[in-house]
Amino acid sequence: MNAAAFPDRDTIAEKISALGEADQSFLVLLMENPQQDENLLAGLDLHLARAAEGRFLNSLKLEKLGEWLGNTAPARLQVRLMEAARSSQHAAHQAFRIGLTRSGGLERAYPKA
Repeated sequence: MNAAAFPDRDTIAEKISALGEADQSFLVLLMENPQQDENLLAGLDLHLARAAEGRFLNSLKLEKLGEWLGNTAPARLQVRLMEAARSSQHAAHQAFRIGLTRSGGLERAYPKA
């Protein structure tokens, strides 16, 4: 089995959804390895898709997720996180984008000259 294929996007989406202390530690460890970037982003996309399809939209939780990822993710992921946040006009993506913007992660990663 390819090391980059584990964990799969379903596992990552579950960790993102729960976002407890152990889940945060798992995700931080995942973000330390550039080979896991695709898996992380696939899990995030799945999580946002599930949130968009759900009967109840917890926008506050999505904003907090965006803020946490923006504050935690390394510079190499900041642009890709913003791309994921802008990939849809659905309220789930908008809430995630609000938190991501509030974190200032993109500005820290790429300061204006």
